[in-house]
Amino acid sequence: MKTYIYSLCICLISLSSFAQSSQKGKITGAMLDENKKPAEFVTMMLVHATDSSLVKGAVTDVDGNYEFDQIPEGKYIIAASMVGYKKLYTKPFSISQANLQVALPVMQLEIDAKNLKEVVVIGQKPFIEQKLDKTVVNVENSIVSSGSTAMEVLEKAPGIMVDKDDKISLKGKQGVIIMIDGKQTYLSAEEVSNMLRNMQSNAIEQIEIITNPSAKYDAAGNSGIINIKLKKNKNMGMNGNLTAGAGYGKLPKYNGGINLNYRNGKFNVFGNYNYGYNERFNTTELNRVVNYENEVSLFDQYNRRTSRFNNNSYKVGVDYYLDKKNTFGFMANGFLNSGKMNVVNNTDIMDGSGNLKSNVALLNNIENSWKSMAYNLNYKRTFDSTGREFTADVDYSKFMGQGNDNIRNYYYNSVGEETQVPLLLKSDIPSEVDIKSFKADYIHPLGKTAKLEAGVKSSYVVTDNDVKFDLFRENSWEVDTTKTNHFKYTENINAAYVNFSKELSKIWSLQLGLRAEQTISKGNSITLNKVVDRNYLEFFPSVFLSQKIGKDHQMAYSYSRRIDRPSYQDLNPFVYFLDLYTYFQGNPFLKPQFTNSFQVSHTYKGGFTTTLGYSHTKDIFTQVTIQDDQTQITRATMTNLDTRQNYSLGLSMPIPITKWWSTNNNVNVFYNQFQSTFLDEQLDNSQLAVNVNTNHTFILPKDFTAEVSGFYNSPFVEGILRGQSMYAVGFGLQKSFMSKKATLKLNVNDVFNMMRFRGAINYSNMDLRISNKWESRQARVTFTYRFGKNDIKPARKRATGLESEENRIKMGN
Repeated sequence: MKTYIYSLCICLISLSSFAQSSQKGKITGAMLDENKKPAEFVTMMLVHATDSSLVKGAVTDVDGNYEFDQIPEGKYIIAASMVGYKKLYTKPFSISQANLQVALPVMQLEIDAKNLKEVVVIGQKPFIEQKLDKTVVNVENSIVSSGSTAMEVLEKAPGIMVDKDDKISLKGKQGVIIMIDGKQTYLSAEEVSNMLRNMQSNAIEQIEIITNPSAKYDAAGNSGIINIKLKKNKNMGMNGNLTAGAGYGKLPKYNGGINLNYRNGKFNVFGNYNYGYNERFNTTELNRVVNYENEVSLFDQYNRRTSRFNNNSYKVGVDYYLDKKNTFGFMANGFLNSGKMNVVNNTDIMDGSGNLKSNVALLNNIENSWKSMAYNLNYKRTFDSTGREFTADVDYSKFMGQGNDNIRNYYYNSVGEETQVPLLLKSDIPSEVDIKSFKADYIHPLGKTAKLEAGVKSSYVVTDNDVKFDLFRENSWEVDTTKTNHFKYTENINAAYVNFSKELSKIWSLQLGLRAEQTISKGNSITLNKVVDRNYLEFFPSVFLSQKIGKDHQMAYSYSRRIDRPSYQDLNPFVYFLDLYTYFQGNPFLKPQFTNSFQVSHTYKGGFTTTLGYSHTKDIFTQVTIQDDQTQITRATMTNLDTRQNYSLGLSMPIPITKWWSTNNNVNVFYNQFQSTFLDEQLDNSQLAVNVNTNHTFILPKDFTAEVSGFYNSPFVEGILRGQSMYAVGFGLQKSFMSKKATLKLNVNDVFNMMRFRGAINYSNMDLRISNKWESRQARVTFTYRFGKNDIKPARKRATGLESEENRIKMGN
């Protein structure tokens, strides 16, 4: 491991040195307002003089100065814009080896001037953007993500790992909160997994990864927040796009969608619909050793699942700008998905010498359906030009799922003869989640350098799982009382927060936050007559401090306390079968876990970012296995371990190699240590692990663009499990045509078919190994056509509307 890390660092340093050794230019200038005073916060855009494509953006500082550095040779123009002022443009100028330092004349803003003919900016965001407070994955512009699902895109994101059960961890920590358009899903881990596996990437604009959220976000999520922002067109007039695609790995898949938008001075109406058909397979191999009364039994279990899914998702909404100060909005979204799965499971039971003793074969035909409907009403009031504003959101959503199993178990001896009557089971598994939420936020500026934010939120969640199992016995079906279970769970969270931020000087900025959350929950297993009531109030402070060191360096320091509550599925004592010898069961006595996180980050020239973090989690809940040697059954469940300590080091390195080749590299090194008393033994499981993501973009002649991406996850630990390394390489090619209104994308994921999960548990009386493989290598072709009016005009009202939507999304929780 040390050799690998050393070699990796040498490679990255060499790349960085190569990128910095080429001679790049520097551009400086200054802006004045109408009174000839320094103009701050003016947007400056550096564009190519030949085709007006965006090169880099900047904002003037408090002294009105701006700067662009590391600019390659070429001919450029700078466009300056600010709401309420005339757009300004410099004369064309050049960067060359003979003229690397360009000082432009001072520019002065003018009020109420006529609009000049604007520069049409044709820029493409990188797949991964590292910002000070978050990492942004630009799904909309990515070639390698075209035609994929949301889960497959997350697998490529820096610092994110997806295990064999589709559980998501961020920088080595599970407990990530998944949000859609800034709103928490409230779904269980399995339901979130199904949603992400069936959500098409062409419906996604961006994915935001927030590792240390402020107090205005929900306190849930010890490792952070993943916010999936769905597409919403922001252009004026009528416009939209059509998408169609097809793919194949070992099984076929295809998708299509339409996105429409109409916007004028008062209204913005938008909507989209996406459809996907996906066939896939998954295989799991499980090898166990059971030692009971000096007799060794070897279990060799093989499970293969093939599935077919039909997925429909939609989103519609309208924004109404009553006047300059009041904006109302309504949005509805949801999905309607269905699937069928065929499961074949074979279990060979052998003696200690490997001789076959018996065999159990399981067949299961599963039918599932899921549908969700969510509605949002929102309002924004802007009081004055200082930034004082009030926003409110009312949300209601309902999730309904239905599952049916048809399980057949057959028993054979060593020579293939049936030894007993087949065991036949069937199940009816309905699930309902009902969510109501209200929140309000208020922002009050305190002068020019300080701001006070405050807000309240209340959510009420009701879930109902009435699982019924029937057993075929003596030529008739009867209720299996050992597996049937009716479980209800209610949760009410009431929260309030306050944030204070202030620029202490030109160098230091401070933000202090405090959030209080009262949790009232009740888990009621009606069948088992088990009730768990909880009522607790907790406080979650946060501190953020930023420091500017010269023009090129910026430091940030942060602390926050967070909570994770068990999902209702993990609390539900219902039994989920893999086979007769392996099953999962919920734990109604799970406690919430609490995490204290510290983070220090350094940013160099707005691009190279280094982050150092530490977190301590108490009562961490994680999945474990418990083996009964007498019955030879292994049960998986969730339990609370005493503590987990996480140390992390993250590096983000965007490196422009040439004019036509740019690369973004992310390295995350983390050390996890789990300590607890579990199964009457002392657990001390730790591992140093590495996650590496690299993305390369190539601008080719004749409107071709190519991407190559790859990731590597080193061995890791999670509770009592030790996982092995995972890695993959992807490739994409894009062609633009029809005046760049149409694009055709070809991409191949996991080109070398290397992705698989492998892990082992050697703890207490358990000795087991697991291997999981899925259809990771897939080739896809995607066609997109944009139509309608797509020019972006500098209307003042429209800019305010954009701010309204963006702020509402950012502040939503």
